[in-house]
Amino acid sequence: MEWLQNIIELDKELFLYLNSFHTSFWDTIMLMITRKETWIPLYLSIVYFFIKNYRSKSVLILLFLVLTVVASDQISVLIKESVQRLRPVYEPSIEHLVHNVFRKGGLHGFVSSHAANMFAIFGFTSLIFKNRSYLFLMLFWAVVISYSRIYAGVHYPLDILGGAILGWLIAFVMFKLMMFVENHFFIAKSPKIEKTKLSKTNFKIVFLVFSVSVLSFTIMTYILHHYNYL
Repeated sequence: MEWLQNIIELDKELFLYLNSFHTSFWDTIMLMITRKETWIPLYLSIVYFFIKNYRSKSVLILLFLVLTVVASDQISVLIKESVQRLRPVYEPSIEHLVHNVFRKGGLHGFVSSHAANMFAIFGFTSLIFKNRSYLFLMLFWAVVISYSRIYAGVHYPLDILGGAILGWLIAFVMFKLMMFVENHFFIAKSPKIEKTKLSKTNFKIVFLVFSVSVLSFTIMTYILHHYNYL
């Protein structure tokens, strides 16, 4: 189909444009951003407020959060193997133009598992916390991590968009399923998940953890480059 081919070609052009902005300093920054270990403090702060705000129901929330991430990860892999769209670093027509950071990954890239997982976490936790500031912070976090996959040369923009949509849809379905389980099968009646929000004070702590994490790896990267360790 000609219209589909046109979209694919535009996707390649947009990828090459977004992938072209690179320096050795930003290579390291993006490598830190894309690694899951970088965000462990942020994850722990979210888990802490699940436990603090929802008490015994935090077990239910954490169970469904894990199921959400596992579902987004495995379904994205299934789509990859079904669609079989080559990653940019393996595409013969442009692979010589691609700036690749770290490693190439598997052969196929649509949809992005990173984007699916990050948007699943963003969607699920935002629906629970119901805090607008938290929503925008986590949306920014998910978008930046997703862009790092384009920067790294392993995903096209449409890979990211597809993963983001998939992750959010899975998060929404899992949240609704969790609400059903809470309302019909969970013994403890309070606090109600759908009526309990993340307070402004609690959000400030999450934001502080996020900011310190970003500042830490940025300073570390600057020092390593300044003294030519990288």
